[in-house]
Amino acid sequence: MHALLSAFAPIWLLTAIGYAVGRSGLLGAQAEAVLGRFVFHVAMPAALFTMVSGARLNTFANSSMVAFATGTALVCGLGFLASGRLFGRGTADRAIGSMASGYVNSANLGIPVAVQVLGDASFVAQIILFQVLLVSPVILTLLDSGTGTGAGTEAEAGTGTGTKPGFGRAVVFRRMLTMPVRNPIIMASLLGVAVSALGLRLPHVLTHSCDLLGAAAVPTALITLGLSLNARPTADDSPEPPQRTARPVRAEVVVAVALKTLVQPLIALAVGGPLLHLPEHQLLAVVLCSALPTAQNAFIYAQQYGLDTRVARNAVVASTVVSMAMLSVATWALGTTGS
Repeated sequence: MHALLSAFAPIWLLTAIGYAVGRSGLLGAQAEAVLGRFVFHVAMPAALFTMVSGARLNTFANSSMVAFATGTALVCGLGFLASGRLFGRGTADRAIGSMASGYVNSANLGIPVAVQVLGDASFVAQIILFQVLLVSPVILTLLDSGTGTGAGTEAEAGTGTGTKPGFGRAVVFRRMLTMPVRNPIIMASLLGVAVSALGLRLPHVLTHSCDLLGAAAVPTALITLGLSLNARPTADDSPEPPQRTARPVRAEVVVAVALKTLVQPLIALAVGGPLLHLPEHQLLAVVLCSALPTAQNAFIYAQQYGLDTRVARNAVVASTVVSMAMLSVATWALGTTGS
């Protein structure tokens, strides 16, 4: 329990600092938007480039990743369906619902939890690569195809803003093909893959600069998350249309958090145990990582694409609280024989 508290405390503290800064008005009215753009366009790409360029890309071929990936894919799919069929969301908002349901906080929570509970963070490194190289591009493609201007205003019919003139199938297809060039996160990941695959050794000054810049991504994202807790859904400068701001989100958050903290680890347990017969320590690693809370990336993505951020924001906060109990249960249930 002490290890879990040590891992979760920075999340709560930095979010609380962001909330307090927002309440004080210290950074001005545009702080949330500016910091969000900094994370999405600058700090996060730097962090991902450094991480991927220095990683071995042949680490996916193992049974543990199959179990984790299966749970992630199924839960993200359930989140996508629930956002559309239960709550009437459009494609872009469904992508955020999917991400809130199945995209785990693998970096700033997964690593300390793995080190403290498992004694090894190598599996978390594989999960980070899996989410960056496979899950994120799918989510970002859905976000891009569901909006009219990429990281901008929702342009999909049925979401309250209408369809952008001339935004037909050919335009959508062209945007999907060119998205890696236009999206800084995917571009940074692809550049990292190229560097890793070619075995290039980058100059120290470049890697160190990227390390310093990337280190700002997580704390700044958490500060931005805290700033957003001061947001007024009906504010005059809100980019969300009235029909979207009036939409109740509590049920959506409950569904997303239940999928994230309960369904995803149970699927991982079922696949990793009875189906794949993973060794006990590997099964514990898969279930623990599947029970991690929603990553704050879901909030950043929703913010940068001009979507309703309340589901992602509240899912991050609520799942961070709930997952602490789930991680404790998983460690107690599987850790006795898995250690």
